[in-house]
Order: sequence, then C-alpha cells, then structure tokens
Amino acid sequence: MPDPTWPPAPPGWEFWVPDEAPVPPQPTAPTPPPVAEAPTPSAPPSPAPAPTPAPEPPRPSRHAAPDEPDDTVLVGASAAPPPPAATARVRELEAEVDALRRQLAEAERRATEQRPTGDDDFVELDDARLLQQVGIYHYHHPLENAELYRERLAELREQIKEMVKAGKAIEASDRFSFNNSLAAGRRMTADFSKLMLRAYNAEADNCVRALRAGALAAATKRLETAAGTIARLGQMMEMRVSPEYHALRITELELTADYLFKQQEEREAAREERERLREERKAEQELAAQREKLDKERAHYLNTLAALRAQGAVDDVADIENRLAAIDAAIEENDYRAANIRAGYVYVVSNIGAFGKSVVKIGMTRRLEPMDRIRELGDASVPFPFDVHALYFSDDAVTLENELHAAFAARRLNHANPRREFFFATPEEVRDVLAEKVGNLLEYAATPEAEQFHQSLSSWPAGVRGEPAA
Repeated sequence: MPDPTWPPAPPGWEFWVPDEAPVPPQPTAPTPPPVAEAPTPSAPPSPAPAPTPAPEPPRPSRHAAPDEPDDTVLVGASAAPPPPAATARVRELEAEVDALRRQLAEAERRATEQRPTGDDDFVELDDARLLQQVGIYHYHHPLENAELYRERLAELREQIKEMVKAGKAIEASDRFSFNNSLAAGRRMTADFSKLMLRAYNAEADNCVRALRAGALAAATKRLETAAGTIARLGQMMEMRVSPEYHALRITELELTADYLFKQQEEREAAREERERLREERKAEQELAAQREKLDKERAHYLNTLAALRAQGAVDDVADIENRLAAIDAAIEENDYRAANIRAGYVYVVSNIGAFGKSVVKIGMTRRLEPMDRIRELGDASVPFPFDVHALYFSDDAVTLENELHAAFAARRLNHANPRREFFFATPEEVRDVLAEKVGNLLEYAATPEAEQFHQSLSSWPAGVRGEPAA
C-alpha cells in the first residue's frame, strides 16, 4: 500500500494495482491424537485441507505515460485513504494546472492571430519598420563606387548561371525508384529538381527586384524560407537547394542592397556637389558684379579728382582721395575673396517653429551678402524663416565650419547623411565653441526673435498650442 502521506493519483492514472482477491482457506478441524482403540465407523477421519494457492504478484499498471520513469511502487490490495490535507493540496495543484493550460491556449490563439500563416515561415515585410530597425547601413561587401558593385554583380550572376548549367544548383538522391524502376525514379527526380529550381529562382529574382534600402533582412529571410520549404517538400527524394548555390543567391542579395545604398549615397553626394557649385557660382557672380561696380566708381572718382586738381580745390581733393582709398581697399578685399575659395561666412541659425529650441544649423556661404543664403534656407520647405545667431567672416571658413561640425558630431539629427548640418544644440553652446575657435565674437544673438512663430502661436488649435518639443 502507498505511503499515507502521498496524494492520490490524478484522474485516469493508476500507479498501484490491487492484488486479485485470494481464495479464503477452509476451516479445518484439529487432528485428534492417536488412540489405541479402533475408530468408530460413525466418525471417519477428517480429510487434509487443500493447499491455499499463493496470490499472484501485483502487475504494474500500463496506464502511465510512456515517457514516465519506471519507478512504480507495487503494493498490496489495500491502501490507507489519504489525509484531508493531501487531498486539498491535490485540488489546489489541479486548479493551477487548469489555469496554466488556459493561459497556454490563450497565448497560442494570440500567436496564431498575429501570424496568419500558422507556421514558421513568417517574414516581416513592413518597409518602414525595417528601415527603423536597421539604423545606419553597414556594407557587406564594401567597394569604392556603384560601378564596381555593378561589375561584381555581373560576375556573380555568371557564376549562378554556370552552376545551373552544370546541374549543381539542386541536390537530390539518385537512388529514388518509381514503380520499382530506378530509371523512372531518376527521371522523376530530375523533373522535380527543375520544378523546384524554377520556384526557388523565381523567389530569389523577386527578392532582388523588390529589394529596397533597409529591407535586406526580410529578403534574406524570405529566401531562406523558400530553401527550407523545398528541402521539406523534397525530403522523400533527399532534394534540397545546394548550399553553394544558395550562398551565391544570398551574396547577390547583399551586393544588390549595397549597390542600392551606394547609388543613393552617390546621388546625394552629387546633389550636394551641385548645390555647392551653384553657391560658388552665385558668389563668383556677386563678386564679379561688385568688382565691376567698384571699378566704375573708381574711374568716376579718378576723373573727379583730376578735375578738382585742375581747378585747385585742395579741400575737395583730400575728400576724393579718401574715397578712392576706401574703394581700393574694397577692390583688394573683393579680389582676395574671389581668389580664395575658402574664405566666406560661417553662419549659425535656428528655427524654433520648425525644429524647436534645441536644434541649430551650422553652415558656410561664400556669398557677398550672406543673408541672401539665409533667406533661401527659409523658403517654402519650412513654415517659418530662420533666425540668425551668428555670421562670422573667416579667411578659412571651410575649416572653421568643419571644426564646429566635429564638435557637435555626436548630436547630429541625421547620422546616416553627415552632409545634413542640423545638430541638437542650443545657440549658447555653439557660441561657446565658436568663441574658443576664433577667440572673440563681436556679435552673437543667443535668443531667437522668431517673430512669425510667436505671432502665429496664439492662432494654433488648442490641442497643439505651445512651443514644439525640443
């Protein structure tokens, strides 16, 4: 019998099998002692009792789970009833098990709803989510330019074609028989191999054609799923996509993704270069127009000076000479700026109506009038014009701009494209760094005026009224 402290077996389980009921022994009369006299006829001797059959040993129950360890305790027929405390504990455990089973069923139901396919072949196809997950793109096969990627892709596709022609793209058993015929089995395997290869190549080509920037992980998962499905469906024929061929198609995906990103980078760089050249052309045109204007003024004052000297107006001559000296100084500065392409204005601007209080733009312009460039920045692409905090002329504005960008490099808004010149920084922080670089700042406006923003703020809807989040 079991230990009295053990709980009873769960419903449907049987750990202890009672013995079969033994045959009760027949009562026998005591054997009388021998006597000398002869027995009387009416009292014959009692027959010897039949031997009691030994009870069968208890048999273990086979109702237990097949993976349970065979540590069943075999006991006799009778067992003491479990104590009430043990019974109550068993009921509590059964209730906990039922609750856990309900939670498991609910979790499986939710997982099935979130994954309609009902299998492990779920592939993330949300481009926006993928782009947010990848962050900054890292090249798998770093090459110098898009043309090198194009050449490498052409070489890789030739390797893919050679493997297909050589019949090494799909691996399959050559011992599969059909209708007890190996030859028929090989023909059937060859036909199915072509079919599977066509399906796999169609999936790979779709992944390449539909590949977008940042979606490499989804495309790779999609192709891995296709290869796994072919291996599962061709298990009877030991059919699968060759690992070498699959690796080539994965490399094709990686190179295609790298090529798309390199193209995007080169287009962005070309756009920035066109913008820089356009800015330089405007600056050169302004400087040339200014030089022409100064030359005309200088010629006019030279003629005036000659006439005054002829008339003997000494006082007027001195004034004209002073003006000519100022014009000569302006011509010299204009020629210097035209010859020195690194000279220009470093500007610090903000737009709290569009970006908040803690975002500034640090840039450089070679324009003769730098405010023209600031006004261009505040065109229709932003709701409010930019406020100027600093316009600092430098003989080497390019280096000064790069130093300021390096000082706030960790606070860039756009880490994927370093040519974007917006930074998470306050005007006061930029002023401190700029003062360290140049030594002295004559003019710097720490507080933006943001006139149009403050005028418009009171007319905004009540739900969005207030300054933008910094």
